[in-house]
Amino acid sequence: MRQIIKHFTDDDLYKLTMCCAVIDNFPRAQVKYSFVDRNDTVYPAGFADLLLEQVAMLENVVFTDEEESFMRRRCCYIPDWFFKYLRGFRYRREWVKAWQDEEGHLHVDFEGDWSDTILLEVKILAIISELYYIVTGSDNCFDYKDYYQRSYTKAERLLGAGCVYSDFGTRRRASLQAQDVAVEAMKDCYASQEWTGRFVGTSNVYLAMKHDLMPIGTMAHEFICAIGGMYGPQMANHMAMEAWRNTFRGALGTYLYDSFGWNIFSLNFSEDFANLFKGLRIDSGDNREQLQLIVNKYKSLNIDPRSKQVIFSNALDTDRAIEIQQYAKELCIPSFGIGTHFTNDFEDIDYLNIVIKLVAVKITESWPFYNDTCKISEDKGKHTGKPEVVKRFMEMLHII
Repeated sequence: MRQIIKHFTDDDLYKLTMCCAVIDNFPRAQVKYSFVDRNDTVYPAGFADLLLEQVAMLENVVFTDEEESFMRRRCCYIPDWFFKYLRGFRYRREWVKAWQDEEGHLHVDFEGDWSDTILLEVKILAIISELYYIVTGSDNCFDYKDYYQRSYTKAERLLGAGCVYSDFGTRRRASLQAQDVAVEAMKDCYASQEWTGRFVGTSNVYLAMKHDLMPIGTMAHEFICAIGGMYGPQMANHMAMEAWRNTFRGALGTYLYDSFGWNIFSLNFSEDFANLFKGLRIDSGDNREQLQLIVNKYKSLNIDPRSKQVIFSNALDTDRAIEIQQYAKELCIPSFGIGTHFTNDFEDIDYLNIVIKLVAVKITESWPFYNDTCKISEDKGKHTGKPEVVKRFMEMLHII
């Protein structure tokens, strides 16, 4: 079986920036992650063993001079010491456990130092997705020439509608080649003429380097959820924003607010944070309702919401992004992070609806126990974590 992940930076930028913030603020934290297949897919026999072979191959993937040079040039907010850390980083197969049950459902768990295992999530998801198509033979149906043209057409529509957008599609891509083709088409289209919209880059650092684009990303729910597990959800957003400020000093100023629902975030989002962070990212719930909550919050702090960026990233496609652009442009500075619709949108091929979530954490390795954590989404069907943990956190936050 060929090696699927060959480049250290074939990963989303937010995993690297969060890794930096974790080392800076929670250097001894230990975590557990679990894989979730929302469609309860039955995987081919032997799939887990093939996955573990790919995990073992990660041990030869290292951070190169070329990758470091690119990130130093494009990611000036990352401190020098972190690049030294990445040069010495090595993946270890012992961090990952994978198996299939009698029905063929896939189970994957990670455990270890947060600063180490944080760099597994996106790579493992990308491996699972691409490996599934290889094993089932679906990859033989991928017409990349047609995919380039279809991606180009998506870009024409988004740019013509005035959308500012980026590719967020590494985790559930059909293949690296599919994401590469989509990014190339987006870049070519943007360069073809003057547009009212903008293609600003990709979350995938390797592809940003290959195509000389800006790597895009800040943080994921994981950062806030881990803090919530260690210290409780009531002040998790406050502590996360303080930690982010401590590490990046005002850079990477888009905050992902919906780890434990809007209400507790709003109580933590004081005027100093509202002025510090350039904007917020909507990743669950009804886009119009969430945007109105954001607008009202900024207004309550005497901040003009039209001066703030709001990134929409909740299961977007081209049509939905254009629709949001039409009403959001009068209320804020809208932009869009679009994922699976860009990187896994082949005709007659279903994408895997898969995630890996941090589910337990402890502050230091000397603690004899972990604390469970969860994510409380604005989409009720997307809560992640043990049902009893979700219930307990919702009770603590007085969510009915």
